[in-house]
Amino acid sequence: MSSPASFKGHPIHSVLVAFPIGLLIFSLVCDLLGLVYPSNSSWGTVAFYSMVGGIIGALLAAVPGLVDLLAIRDPQVKKIGVSHMVINLVIVAIFVVDAWLRYSGNESRFPIILSILGVALLLVSGWLGGEMVYVHGVAVEPQGDRRER
Repeated sequence: MSSPASFKGHPIHSVLVAFPIGLLIFSLVCDLLGLVYPSNSSWGTVAFYSMVGGIIGALLAAVPGLVDLLAIRDPQVKKIGVSHMVINLVIVAIFVVDAWLRYSGNESRFPIILSILGVALLLVSGWLGGEMVYVHGVAVEPQGDRRER
């Protein structure tokens, strides 16, 4: 099943998700570096702005993802897609709370715990996304449908 949200045969969702995934993981890496180097407060700042960029990117990637989800007809695959979407919405909510706590000046370790939880859920969501693409062929253009571009 090819993606209805695509550009020249390339699914938009899978292109856009690389940015929020990378930014959210990088924000956690910056947090961990901040723990290793507590005298350098720049790591917390970089973590915050990476997180905000990841949140914005995730919301942008959600639009073509929803278009693709609505086009799925197989009930088993649709169930996986809905789980993928719900987990992603939970991830965004976790990181929004995390960013808000940081913006409010929360100095506790709770924001880092939220980041760890969010990245762990990213792994689960990524697994489900991979299941849809690599096992069930969602957003994969069948060989016979490939046209000269």
